Amino acid sequence: FALALPAAASSSNKWRIQCSEGAKSDGELVFRVDAGDTAALDIVVAIPKGTSENQVARRIRDAFKAKLDSARFRVEVDDGEDVLVKAVGNQKNFTLTLASNSVKAVRIDLDRE
Repeated sequence: FALALPAAASSSNKWRIQCSEGAKSDGELVFRVDAGDTAALDIVVAIPKGTSENQVARRIRDAFKAKLDSARFRVEVDDGEDVLVKAVGNQKNFTLTLASNSVKAVRIDLDRE
């Protein structure tokens, strides 16, 4: 049988959001950021049809920068199609999940770093 891992096992101080493929439909990506000490925050990223994977990454970066406290998180695009989300300084580890994706063809992979 499989054991469920506690939520803390999936936290990290740095996450990589990998974007693959361009958008073949209008839709939304909904990410959930949970630092454990405040209510989880949902970040909604609107993606129009025809958005390239690099443009998807920039839209994610811009949405995260608009919603997250810059004193606690740093957000940047890496390699064009990846977004890095890092806790600043001594901030606690946090979890990052993709709550939903209604954009056709766009694939999102989340990696702890």
